Amino acid sequence: MIYYTTFKDTLFERSKGQFNEVALELFRYQVVHCEPYRRFVEGLKINPAEIQHWTDIPHLPIEAFKNHEVKTGNFEAEVVYTSSGTTGSNTSKHFVAHKSWYERVFTEAFKESYGSPDNYQWLCLLPSYLERKGSSLIDMAAQFIEQSKVGSSGFYLDNMNALMDQVQKTADLPTVILGVSFALLDLAESHSQALGPNVIMMETGGMKGRRKEMIRAELHEVLTTSFHLPGIHSEYGMTELMSQAYSKGGGIYTSPSWMRVSLRDPADPLSTVRLGKTGGINIIDLANVDSCAFLATQDLGRLHSETTFEVLGRFDNSDIRGCNLMVV
Repeated sequence: MIYYTTFKDTLFERSKGQFNEVALELFRYQVVHCEPYRRFVEGLKINPAEIQHWTDIPHLPIEAFKNHEVKTGNFEAEVVYTSSGTTGSNTSKHFVAHKSWYERVFTEAFKESYGSPDNYQWLCLLPSYLERKGSSLIDMAAQFIEQSKVGSSGFYLDNMNALMDQVQKTADLPTVILGVSFALLDLAESHSQALGPNVIMMETGGMKGRRKEMIRAELHEVLTTSFHLPGIHSEYGMTELMSQAYSKGGGIYTSPSWMRVSLRDPADPLSTVRLGKTGGINIIDLANVDSCAFLATQDLGRLHSETTFEVLGRFDNSDIRGCNLMVV
C-alpha cells in the first residue's frame, strides 16, 4: 500500500511531463501483481523487461472485467461498479479499492477541461442510470452536485418541466446539463427553446433501447438546433476506467494528462494504426492503479494526436455500452 499511496499522490503532476516513465513503472508493477494481466502478457510471450515505451505496452481486452476479478494486489473493494449491459448479458465489474480515489480522479479530469466543478450548477438527466445500482456515472454526478456551490443542483429523473424551469430561473449561472442521449432527445422534443450562453449541454451517450440508435453527429445536430447551442459537449467514460475524456464539440475528445489513446488494427490486435486511420481504441488510464491501466476497448476510433481522438463506432457483436453512443 506504500507504493499505491506514493504513486497516487504524485500521479497527476508526474504524468504531465513524465508519462512514459510513469506508464512503464505501473506496467512493471501490474504485470506482477495483477493476475489476469500477468497471465495475458505471459500468453503473448512478451518479456516485460523488453518494453521501453508506453506505445509497446500490451493492452488487456476489456472483456476480462466480465469474467475475472481484475485487481492489482489483494484488497476488499470499497465499491464495485458494474456496466449496464443488455438484458441477460454478463456485465463488467470494476473493483475499486477506495471510492475517494475515484472521486479525486474524476474531479481532476473535469478540472483539466473545464475548471473546478464547484463553479457550475449541475442539472443531471440520467434516468436509466438512476434506475439501477452500481453506476460509476451516477456517483460522479452525485459528487459534482454535492460539490457545487449552487444549491439548486440536482438529479431530474423524468421531471423535464422542473429542469427547464430551473434553467430559466438561473440563466446567469454557469450550468451543465448532463444527460444520457435518449433523455436529451426527449427534452428536445418537449422543450425546444434557446438555453442561453451559460449552458453547457453534455451527453454521455446511450439510447438504452429507448430509441433508435443514431450516430453522434446526427444527435448533436438535433440538440444544437433544438436548443440554439453552438455545440454539444460529450463525456467519454466507461465502467472499467477511472478517468473521463471530454469533447467541447465536434466529437473530438481530449484525454487528461494521465491517459493516452492508441489504435490497434482490428485484423491484428498487436499492430498499431497510424494517425488519421480507423482502428480499435486502446486506452492507458494510469489512474487504474488498483485494477489494470492498459485496456483494449470494443470502440472504434480515429486519432488526431496522442491526447485527442474521435469515437466512430463499435465492433460487431460487442455489447451496447451505456456510456457511449456507438453506431457506425
